[in-house]
Amino acid sequence: MAPTAAPWAQAGQAGAPLARRPPGTPVEEIIHAEPHMPGAVPSPQLQPGVVPRPAQRRIHSQEDLAKFLKSQAIKDFVGFILALNDSVRGAKLSADCPTSAATTALVDVLDTLWGWVDEVPPRQQSLRYGNPAYRDWFARVADHAVELLQRVLPPDLAPMAAELAPYLTDSFGNVTRIDYGTGHETTFVALLFCLARLGLLTERDRQALVLRVYHRYLRLMRRVQTTYWLEPAGSHGVWGLDDYQFMPFIWGSAQLIDNPFIRPKSIHSHDVLEGYASEYLYLGCVRFVKQVKKGPLAETSPMLNDISGIATWSKVNSGMMKMYQAEVLAKFPIMQHFLFCSLLPFDDA
Repeated sequence: MAPTAAPWAQAGQAGAPLARRPPGTPVEEIIHAEPHMPGAVPSPQLQPGVVPRPAQRRIHSQEDLAKFLKSQAIKDFVGFILALNDSVRGAKLSADCPTSAATTALVDVLDTLWGWVDEVPPRQQSLRYGNPAYRDWFARVADHAVELLQRVLPPDLAPMAAELAPYLTDSFGNVTRIDYGTGHETTFVALLFCLARLGLLTERDRQALVLRVYHRYLRLMRRVQTTYWLEPAGSHGVWGLDDYQFMPFIWGSAQLIDNPFIRPKSIHSHDVLEGYASEYLYLGCVRFVKQVKKGPLAETSPMLNDISGIATWSKVNSGMMKMYQAEVLAKFPIMQHFLFCSLLPFDDA
């Protein structure tokens, strides 16, 4: 289904100019981490007599965020993102990759949520965005979150479903504001991280987590976005990359590293976008932005337009990771909603 133009996205709409960084402008790397999968750890929640405690927020001030940004937990989380990044260098979305029972189960869960969108159609309304039917869809996700996670977890880890359920629910937006953004997307990545900490996802699963699981999540969220017209949470307007997601620009630029034919400037080619958007996350994002924001890319998305002037995908990729740290992980309005649990503890700070 081709998306229609987002009702709030119009060429010439004012944005937040401080969010824009011209090509070649350095962005400070806030979190120094090496690519690595998190080591499997036993959760204290699995000890006899311990009642699982759902993941919860712990960042309530700028000081809390500063503490977290210096923690081992955030280094492990960023290292996980980088490990997945390295795994998809040069890989198409259609590439054969090893899958496991866990990655297959995650895709099946996302397929279930896709089907629920069919069962909860948008309501007729005159509002520009925020269709109230989204609340019905979201309520179904929340009501079944534990059950859905138990499809992924083996029997001996089933009690962890209650602890991880808030990660699953919060991955799909905010039911009160009817919005969605990079913070919710980060919560989904945190869920995958926690499953890796349980030993359920391993080094062998890295490619499948991007090419199969995350890609399916991205497709689902784009459908949810354009079915219920979720308001973008924390959007920078024309000065941002995308109103909703960031990870496809990181992992998508990694896919294109050393590609002999597609350059950063190739995003301006209609033929390239139409021919390769289904194989590369980055190109799919650019095509989606051009579909929902009507007007020249230089006006609707000057940041993407600027980045197309960078010489190599390797530089785009490293810049995207630094930008993600600065614009998502280091932003209190986003990270105040981040969730912590026994597998991703704030106490490591």
